Amino acid sequence: MLALVGGRVITMAGPVIDRGTVLIDGDKITAVMEGVIVPSGAEPVDVSGKVVMPGLIDAHNHVGIVEEIYREEGDDCNENTDPVTPHLRAIDAVNPSDLGFRDALAGGVTTVVTGPGSANIIGGEMVAMKTHGTVIDEMIVRFPAGLKAALGENPKRSYGPDKKMPATRMASAALLREALTKGQNYLKKENPEKDLKMESLSRVLKREAPLRVHAHRADDIMTAVRIAGEFGVKLVIEHCTEGHLVAKQLAAKGIPAVVGPLITNRVKVEMQGITLKTAAVLAGAGVTFAIMTDHPAVPIQYLAASAALAKKGGLSDEQALQAVTINAAVILGLEGRLGSIEPGKDADIVIWDGYPLDISSRVEQVFINGQRCFPFDGEI
Repeated sequence: MLALVGGRVITMAGPVIDRGTVLIDGDKITAVMEGVIVPSGAEPVDVSGKVVMPGLIDAHNHVGIVEEIYREEGDDCNENTDPVTPHLRAIDAVNPSDLGFRDALAGGVTTVVTGPGSANIIGGEMVAMKTHGTVIDEMIVRFPAGLKAALGENPKRSYGPDKKMPATRMASAALLREALTKGQNYLKKENPEKDLKMESLSRVLKREAPLRVHAHRADDIMTAVRIAGEFGVKLVIEHCTEGHLVAKQLAAKGIPAVVGPLITNRVKVEMQGITLKTAAVLAGAGVTFAIMTDHPAVPIQYLAASAALAKKGGLSDEQALQAVTINAAVILGLEGRLGSIEPGKDADIVIWDGYPLDISSRVEQVFINGQRCFPFDGEI
């Protein structure tokens, strides 16, 4: 048993404890208390003067799939040979030895959702996983964490020049509808021959996993909303760059968003409306949202800095921290395990030398499942 004692505990589940104790037994948090309390048999870890936070959650990135340093050798992000590939699985592409996972730990990121890119209309199944480990099967928190889909420029650019569908936004929507319709027909059959594409689509149609749609522009966001409504599936909007233009519509339908990347410029036409105010507008409308890095678009260790920029755009401190902790957990359906420091939750805890939204603050220690995994052995 470990007792993290003396730190300022930001639980994300209630008031901040100015000087408290967090008990860890095995891989779970067992108690959160005011004051310095070391139970008999517990090993004390003095974190006086430090900030104790739940591990950060990056709800959309490509860590382990687009590997650091490598180009085509380690880039397994987009199977741009077929626009509809729902049967692809991120778990078959993630390399736990990718240096991006080390960067994640150094930035206090303990859980990520990584998956296929946005070249395809349907790219494959995403995975939620911890950032420490050597075997992905032992790092998984939820699989699938959603089925990745994409609208807008990327699928058009990937297939249109070769005179293949989709060359237009109409074709993109049509291909998505066509795939979901095939999935519906598959579910109606008695004892159908197993079809991996249809099995993946079935999980979405049965609302076992959300459809997570890459959409920057407001019209693409609303196309995703329209199609999700037609098929009755759970929807998460990824990127949501122009979400501020349709925040009321998203709020009315209870559709969450994963916003970002924020540390970027107008890298393509559909991002011309990018603004740091998007998250604040979504918050004001009542939309549940998280903030992403889209690593390697923004290095994963800058997730806290991304939240700080969203604060600059109008979020409160609490809203900015929620967007990379408990809100991200809620969107993933993992709020029972992650996102806050509470008894019974996974012991994923980060010790900071200062306030996490101050970009000069550094991560000093990271615990995942109760195991200290940062700083790395032999490093200070």
